[in-house]
Amino acid sequence: MYDELNLGEIAEQLGYSSVQYLSSQFRKVTGLTPSHFKQIKENKRKPLDKVSG
Repeated sequence: MYDELNLGEIAEQLGYSSVQYLSSQFRKVTGLTPSHFKQIKENKRKPLDKVSG
């Protein structure tokens, strides 16, 4: 849902007062920074040519 948005846009849409506050709350809950979380998620995606059907 938020894949195409930058962190500032996500913070605004979720009603956070700043990117820093969103990042600190995200880290408290997940133990990861938003950037690290996104990197992990991207690494788990398979390229379309690797998906068998």
